[in-house]
Amino acid sequence: MLMKPIQPSRPADPVERHTLSILVDNEPGVLARVIGLFSGRGYNIDTLTVSETEHERQVSRITIVTTGTPMVIEQIRHQLERLVPVHRVADLTVQGEAIERELALVKVAGRGEARVEALRLAQAFGAQTADATLESFVFELTGSTQEIDRFIGLMSSIGLVEISRTGIAAISRGAEGM
Repeated sequence: MLMKPIQPSRPADPVERHTLSILVDNEPGVLARVIGLFSGRGYNIDTLTVSETEHERQVSRITIVTTGTPMVIEQIRHQLERLVPVHRVADLTVQGEAIERELALVKVAGRGEARVEALRLAQAFGAQTADATLESFVFELTGSTQEIDRFIGLMSSIGLVEISRTGIAAISRGAEGM
């Protein structure tokens, strides 16, 4: 009986986080087609933001943060480019340092010392007080995902009630547009 030599296993490609910016026609069904591409192939979306960016041309910008191997990210980009309503796809992660921000509304309940501590932490993070009652606050914080995660982590020990996050909005640095 012949035995095949055991091949040394090739190290798996690392999973990377990428921010994709997609310019699309602002028309019904476009978002569903883009999302369908991801769900139909089993790709995950970490965050998703969409907004009209050019009213006169009826163009919207979709910002998607996803993870995958470099080959999978490249495949996603090429498949997005083939969709009819898509004008352009940019991988902001590959292009260099992009500016990424996220908005969070964080509701914290507490009385006495917990209330004072919540206000102190909010001030340290540069969060604005969007609403205040005798028993709770709603803080508005804009920053990097990591900064928002740290703020939420600290508020968890004080009296975190609820969180609403926008997902990442991103744009490339420099004078060039998409």
